[in-house]
Amino acid sequence: MNLNEKLELIKRNTEEIITEENLIKLLKTKKQPICYCGYEPSGPLHLGHFVTITKLIDLEKAGFKIKILLADIHAMLNKKGDEKSIKKEVEAWKKTIKAIGLNCQIILGSDFQFKKEYQFDVMKIAQHTTINRGLRSMQEIARDIENATISQLIYPIMQIVDIKHLEVDVALGGLEQRKVHMIGKDMSKILAHDFIPLHTPLITSINGPGEKMSKSLPGSGISITDSYEEIKKTISSAYCPAKELKDNPILQITKLIIFPRFSKIKIQRPEKFGGNLEYNSCESLEKDFSQGNLHPADLKYAVIEYLEKIISPIRKNFK
Repeated sequence: MNLNEKLELIKRNTEEIITEENLIKLLKTKKQPICYCGYEPSGPLHLGHFVTITKLIDLEKAGFKIKILLADIHAMLNKKGDEKSIKKEVEAWKKTIKAIGLNCQIILGSDFQFKKEYQFDVMKIAQHTTINRGLRSMQEIARDIENATISQLIYPIMQIVDIKHLEVDVALGGLEQRKVHMIGKDMSKILAHDFIPLHTPLITSINGPGEKMSKSLPGSGISITDSYEEIKKTISSAYCPAKELKDNPILQITKLIIFPRFSKIKIQRPEKFGGNLEYNSCESLEKDFSQGNLHPADLKYAVIEYLEKIISPIRKNFK
């Protein structure tokens, strides 16, 4: 894979790279750069996570070494459970990642975050970060942000220090991570480590605009433990207005999760409604949808079947 091919693959379905110029320089100068993404092990992996998981697969193909941080200490700081429950979730996530087949190094936060050198870096960043900026960085990450605790202000500082101690070249996350990453960029000289933030879009809640997809909200998402019938029920009732491209979670799932895994998508429908359709790109599918040539019900049926193809092998190996 040449440089342009790598760059095209990395840029696919990304919202922002800070900066593309730095990314090109990295690809030219380092044989196997390191990319990481962190996940709080609190509940099963769901479709919202699949956006960054899919991008990690792209980055692996582009020659990156992939590190996944199972952020057990972060989960505790963010009030996602006690030590016992989080430990149980860590084991479930390890099984899930193995079932997905991603070639990566899995690291626990608790394996390195208590070291003296790490904690000293946390203190240095804390000295140079205001409470207001720390709080703003957690607006889309923290649980119960209206009643934020001091532990949730430690969270973004540790996330920045993780990037240094994991020797990260590219930090991957959804757009909700942007404010944290920008603190890290501004503190790069103090931390003596710089990196490239790479952000993916967020999938809108299945219930419609106003929230990102999350299994913590009833009926808002799909996890890898959901059965075929549960997937069918969730997608069938999902927000998907005819001809509407903006904030449409079904189209977002099609673009960000299904198309990267399948070279073409077939839409099955009766002859009386025009017969089957086949799309080789998300652009052509979206064009037909916006013009009313593809009905939401037919698209939903296809999404159900393709999600089952993606999730069923993971579900099987997860048990």
